[in-house]
Amino acid sequence: MTVRESEVKLSGAEVVSAPTPIGAVGLTICYDIRFPELYRRLAFAGARLVTVPSAFTFPTGEAHWEPLIRARAIENQVYMIAPAQFGPNVHGFSDYGNSMIVDPWGRVVARAADEEGVVIAPIDLDYLERVRRELPALTHARLRADKGGA
Repeated sequence: MTVRESEVKLSGAEVVSAPTPIGAVGLTICYDIRFPELYRRLAFAGARLVTVPSAFTFPTGEAHWEPLIRARAIENQVYMIAPAQFGPNVHGFSDYGNSMIVDPWGRVVARAADEEGVVIAPIDLDYLERVRRELPALTHARLRADKGGA
């Protein structure tokens, strides 16, 4: 019997970020990438970078991983730091891998090879602020209140 992560994990009640010397870092996991409102809340809370460690398997990872990471970066004008497990996992499936760092414009600025490794890229906060200034989408965005307000 195959058990899916979405069937055994409970959703959290808080949006979590960590203060760092370069600003707030949003903390998420791979399944969270399917919920854009979480990433918007992190951006509104001041996140400039968001981490999303992953254990996506094939074929879901191949079809969804990169488009969703890039979309969350673009929508929220943040850097997405997306480390991903690669190769056979303890459950007998193959994890997709494809670790990457995506900038606030949605460009993949670093990507791992299909092997174990380290991915690094410069994080340019001046560039992030320029993107936010030149395309002020976050200033126009609105979150719905839990009770249906604007």
